[in-house]
Amino acid sequence: MSANTPTDFPANPDSELRGTLAALRIEHRDLDDQIALLDTAPTDDELQLRRLKKRKLLIKDQIARIEHQLDPDEYA
Repeated sequence: MSANTPTDFPANPDSELRGTLAALRIEHRDLDDQIALLDTAPTDDELQLRRLKKRKLLIKDQIARIEHQLDPDEYA
């Protein structure tokens, strides 16, 4: 099978992106819950809290990139 056959490409890249977007939104929401729980509970694990917040920001950036791919600016 050659590298350029139609079966090598996703049938609908938008649906694949939408699936990824949904998964990222769920992970973002879960991280938000974990961060809120750590913020309310007294803990000495500031490093864990910072890591969760950093991961949440990275996911937010990924979400924004995918949203832009799915709905690019009309005037750009």
